[in-house]
Amino acid sequence: MKFSVGVEYAIHCLLYMVSLEEGKSVGIRDLATFQGVSETYLSKVYAKLSKLGIIKSVPGAKGGYALARDAEKISFWDIVEAVEGSESFFQCAEIRQNNILLDKDNLPDSHTKCPCLIKVVMLEAENEMRKYLSNKTLAWLYDEVYNKKLPKDAEKTMIEWFNNSKK
Repeated sequence: MKFSVGVEYAIHCLLYMVSLEEGKSVGIRDLATFQGVSETYLSKVYAKLSKLGIIKSVPGAKGGYALARDAEKISFWDIVEAVEGSESFFQCAEIRQNNILLDKDNLPDSHTKCPCLIKVVMLEAENEMRKYLSNKTLAWLYDEVYNKKLPKDAEKTMIEWFNNSKK
């Protein structure tokens, strides 16, 4: 199982949107330039984020995108699900029923009535990851990055860059 680079693009770009003033938005071009990513690809990622209500489109000459809900209410799992979809990572094909030593017309209950133990383990692992990523929000990331990791003026510099890019 591997997440696409779109998950990383989304989380990085959404992080910058946390500090947007109420009523302000940021354009895809600016976000792509700031991150050094493809504008075309980021547009596709943002369409998925918009579809699941993580961001909203802001119309107008100075339009773009803004967060559709508070950063405290946007989890890493929400972002993963928006970008990657909601289908389970592990897809059980029930190959245990293909065992050449079994009588196909008289399969034992262990092969028909109970879930495959491999599937059970894989789904438990996915659920643990879902729980963990659901507890990590954009607000948590913002606090970690701008209040604990980066120099104090990093956020100010970032905001200035975005403000100057619109001129």
